[in-house]
Amino acid sequence: MARVVILGPAHPLRGGGMATFNERLARAFMEMGHEVSIYSFSLQYPGFLFPGKSQYTDEPPPTGINIITAVNSINPLNWRKTGKELKHLKPDLLVVRYWLPFMAPCLGTIASITKKNKHTRVVAITDNVIPHEKRPFDKQLTKYFLKKADAFVTMSSSVEKDLLHFGVHKNRVFRCPHPLYDHFGKIADRKQARDFLKLDTDHKLVLFFGFIREYKGLDLLIKAFAEPAMRTLPVSLLVAGEFYTRAKPYLEMVEEYKLQDRVIWRTNFIPNDAVRYYFSAADLVAQPYKHATQSGVTQVAYHFDKPMLVTNVGGLPEMVTHGKAGYVVEPEPPAIAAAMVEFFSNKPITEALSNSLKQEKKRFSWKRMVETLFLAAGNHG
Repeated sequence: MARVVILGPAHPLRGGGMATFNERLARAFMEMGHEVSIYSFSLQYPGFLFPGKSQYTDEPPPTGINIITAVNSINPLNWRKTGKELKHLKPDLLVVRYWLPFMAPCLGTIASITKKNKHTRVVAITDNVIPHEKRPFDKQLTKYFLKKADAFVTMSSSVEKDLLHFGVHKNRVFRCPHPLYDHFGKIADRKQARDFLKLDTDHKLVLFFGFIREYKGLDLLIKAFAEPAMRTLPVSLLVAGEFYTRAKPYLEMVEEYKLQDRVIWRTNFIPNDAVRYYFSAADLVAQPYKHATQSGVTQVAYHFDKPMLVTNVGGLPEMVTHGKAGYVVEPEPPAIAAAMVEFFSNKPITEALSNSLKQEKKRFSWKRMVETLFLAAGNHG
């Protein structure tokens, strides 16, 4: 049995899916017989840096997971205190979630102090090395953090390449695909799901799910719905997730293309216990990203056996095999529209995708992620 600490967001933080990942990863470690704690943030972002409505959820905490709210992202005294606490605790493995250069001083300092016990191995799950939204000093901050970890686990080849570009030796980089999000409950009956969501449409539904940011390409998807071939089909777009960018341009675009009766907005935060209804109500899950590393949304779609439409950027084609789990297209409205038209006009293709993705999703397991983290810790080079 190993003693493991995960350093990253957890309940009651939302964390953009990261809190959900960390809690599920903790369960995976526990299922394999290890002792696990999550060291989460007492302050994750200063208010002026947070684009959403609230950083916190009012959902009940996950049962059976030891979550310690300890880390203040902007207080160096707190970093030293937390680092000393972890140094004394002497976990065998410290798993650090790295996704944003802003977090580099905090996470890097804690990792550096912890390692002074000459026992703990630090493995960073690097969601992003180059952030989606760039800011001054990103490279310098990232370089600082990369020096503090013994090894790295990425969930896409694009992030792996970014690490190598930053000078990390290839022997310190390990890759494991993003595991399935399999804890949102069972698939709901389609009618039950639509009744729960109070959807009064009989249309087929394309689901855009998650925080709305510019790089996620919702504008491309709206323009695809405005293509002539899509206008002839009884298909609607369900947008589910908070705006983390200005809402006005998207709302104006829907009006400009006269799609008000085809686009359904649900732009409040989606609690975990409602997620299954959104995916169960949908026929196709769309991720028209302009650039990407990997995405947890695909792993929710896999869990609910929903075919996907993703764009040919970052690690998305690695996760969604074209013709087996859905469509991989260029990030352009005509290409996105053509794939949707084929999907909704060709019943044999729709049925074939629904069947084949059930085999595809067997590639993504939490056991494999745990084994990769331990492998990285043992081969830190």
